[in-house]
Amino acid sequence: MSTGFDSVEALVFDMFGTVVDWRTRVAAEVAVHLRDHVPDLDAHDFADRWRAEYQPSMERVRSGEREFVRLDVLHRENLETVLRGFGVDPDSIPPQVLDEVNLAWHRLDPWPDTIAGLTRLKERFIIAPLSNANVRLALDVAKRAGLPWDAILGAEVAGAYKPDPQSYLRTAETLGIEPHQVAMVAAHNSDLAAAQALGLRTCFVYRPSEHGPAQTTDLEAEGEWDVIAEDFEDLADQIG
Repeated sequence: MSTGFDSVEALVFDMFGTVVDWRTRVAAEVAVHLRDHVPDLDAHDFADRWRAEYQPSMERVRSGEREFVRLDVLHRENLETVLRGFGVDPDSIPPQVLDEVNLAWHRLDPWPDTIAGLTRLKERFIIAPLSNANVRLALDVAKRAGLPWDAILGAEVAGAYKPDPQSYLRTAETLGIEPHQVAMVAAHNSDLAAAQALGLRTCFVYRPSEHGPAQTTDLEAEGEWDVIAEDFEDLADQIG
């Protein structure tokens, strides 16, 4: 085991991009459900624009501009925003079609190393998502993908969205352990920086194709993280 992890009891994982590949599935479902409604649809571009609304919509919650709402609600609102950006009136599309498109986020696929790596890590640690996903979203993804979580935690547990400190601290409290007994696993340097500032241990995992072949962010570890791993199998080799 990596030096310094003797006191760590739980690994908590960013989900979108770290555990599962959101872009491929979302683009595929957009292509199926919106091809008759959006002219000259580029499904991957649509998925990227949808994801680009993710942080701004949560920031309105973090800033207190609006009360906390589940990510499913934000995704649905963001979907309509993106449609308008494509010059499409959301009201011109049957609500049930938009609802089905929104459920794409519940049907994401794991990266090839995810299941095997999590299974190995579960032997030594409590493993759970620390995600901005709501509980039902995280549950549906886990059921479909076969993610072997010990617990399903969603943003409702903390009533906050990362990188709000309460997102990390309340998750540790819910697990009945101190922040230093928790290690945050993420493919995003900003997520790890927020966790590290609160006393959590940190594990960076490379996901260089999260945003597709033209990805420009998080291509390398940018902080003094406790562990830097190529994938979940490598992470298990180092600390499992």
